[in-house]
Amino acid sequence: MNRRTVLSAMAVASAASVLPAQAAAKSKPFIYSLNMSTLRGHKLGFKKELEVASKAGYGSVEIWINTLQDYLKDSGSLPEAKRIIDDLGLKVEDAIGFAPWIVDDQQTRSKALEQLKLEMDQLAAIGCKRVAAPPMGATTGEALDLAAVAERYRAILELGDKTGVVPHLELWGFSKNLSRVGEILYVAAEASHPSARVLMDVYHLHKGGSGMDSVKNVGKPLVEIFHINDYPAAPPREAITDADRVYAGDGVAPLKDLLKALKNPDKPIILSFEVFNKDYYGQDPLLVAKTGLEKMKKVAAGV
Repeated sequence: MNRRTVLSAMAVASAASVLPAQAAAKSKPFIYSLNMSTLRGHKLGFKKELEVASKAGYGSVEIWINTLQDYLKDSGSLPEAKRIIDDLGLKVEDAIGFAPWIVDDQQTRSKALEQLKLEMDQLAAIGCKRVAAPPMGATTGEALDLAAVAERYRAILELGDKTGVVPHLELWGFSKNLSRVGEILYVAAEASHPSARVLMDVYHLHKGGSGMDSVKNVGKPLVEIFHINDYPAAPPREAITDADRVYAGDGVAPLKDLLKALKNPDKPIILSFEVFNKDYYGQDPLLVAKTGLEKMKKVAAGV
């Protein structure tokens, strides 16, 4: 065989291996994840939460940073945590943290950046490449200047460049700041950084008044992970709280249309089940995790 024939054969073989993988990705538009808020009331701890997720059939999870840090304080180590995750066949897609990076006070922001640096380094060590960046510390009081918020978001994105963990701008519907889709889109755009991403939630879209249709205005490259849940018809939006979230499909949110708007032909979207339901906390954690997965898949079927 001459050189041209060999190169041609290699190209064909390479294409043959890539195309099935691309087709498989497009045929599965969603990856299903468990946000550990769902089991938080069970007080299982870092390792047992992961074990429940694995037994329930999840391949992906969202952890809470303080749960990981409690594990580390209790004689655990980052290499051990990584080994547990790998042995259970899990991928940590994202982490929930509460560093007040957004606030006006410069001293508080400086401490928040130190906190985030530590947390990002810990997350990188266990293979997690995302961290939530909610408006912690700015949920009440005065409305912040969004241009200043964009500069602050860029600062933590640049920190992410160094650590390999990307902060995703999180919408909180109950907050004085970053409660609406237009606000997070403005901040993400004005941060002018290629890694800018947004993190939305069914409940928070409802609570903040943006609604599910607003997702259609969000550019698909900005969304990698989405918190899925549902909300009941009562209490009304103004009075509804985190604890009122229910399983996907058990409420009145137009989830099918929402998932159609989220669906990205170029990559699967991570749907992470997040609730803080006290009734669920009183049930068997494995049952809750399994039910969450089953209901997510049922809602997403045919999308």
